[in-house]
Amino acid sequence: MNVFDQLAKVRVAQLRMSAAREDLSTPAAALLTRGHQYPLTTVGVAAGAGFALGSLNVHPLRVPGLGSLLGGGLAEMVTHGTRLLAELGMAGFAASERRADNDNNEANVDGGEPS
Repeated sequence: MNVFDQLAKVRVAQLRMSAAREDLSTPAAALLTRGHQYPLTTVGVAAGAGFALGSLNVHPLRVPGLGSLLGGGLAEMVTHGTRLLAELGMAGFAASERRADNDNNEANVDGGEPS
């Protein structure tokens, strides 16, 4: 195989990785922000998942083939799930902000105090 072909494949892979990082940076930042806003929920979810896996005696290294699954396809599913949750969270934040702005505008038109 030609060295230039290999270099071209490496550059294509690097471009794909940088595009994937850019695609996931906004949802990941939103998820981290949400985690900072609701730390008890984040800890509760982690503790619940840990308790469930511990009570089922499931450990990734004990189940044959699960280690490679975690390194491969499952990581992509978790990434897509995280992105979906972050986007839904951002949509919820935007809707609540619009609702608050509408309430403030209606209160100002009526001459009342905004709530």
